Amino acid sequence: MSHKVGNTEIEVIQGDITLLEVEAIVNPANTFLLHSGGLAAAIVKRGGMIIQQESKKIGNIPTGTAVITNGGNLKAKHVIHAVGPKYKDGKSGEAEKLASAVSSAIIVAERKKLKSIAIPAISSGIFGYPVEESAKIIVKTVVDHFKEKNKSKEESTLEKVVLCLLDEETFKIFDSELNKNFKK
Repeated sequence: MSHKVGNTEIEVIQGDITLLEVEAIVNPANTFLLHSGGLAAAIVKRGGMIIQQESKKIGNIPTGTAVITNGGNLKAKHVIHAVGPKYKDGKSGEAEKLASAVSSAIIVAERKKLKSIAIPAISSGIFGYPVEESAKIIVKTVVDHFKEKNKSKEESTLEKVVLCLLDEETFKIFDSELNKNFKK
């Protein structure tokens, strides 16, 4: 199901983010921008070493921030590398850092004047963030960003934001969270 906020449609789908036809996909990166495991490795495998080479030129970035590189051989023209937190105990600023990573990815896309972006369950893979908690934070951050823009009568360049989850269970959790954010 999808929901619209202003001129932006927000949708949750189940699938392989590396195959999506969007202008940018978000890579849940580490601070070193070394794409050696999890989804980051899959993105480089499908998109080519150009993604890793451009990331190396950028160097380290702090948790909660995002940068953009070429998409290489991906259908997406760009990869936005967003660094979410490693999960410790839920009381070490993880929620704020995850929200910041998501916001940073959206802002990078808007600055590049992109029309579509796909975001995975940042930090919930090898970084160990519990899926239910990450879904609440990621979905709320996305929805709130566009509600704020709409409230201040600003249009986003992003016409479509896809929350793309690989497995059915994670998809259902994110889909439920998106729907909760639009209940009256």
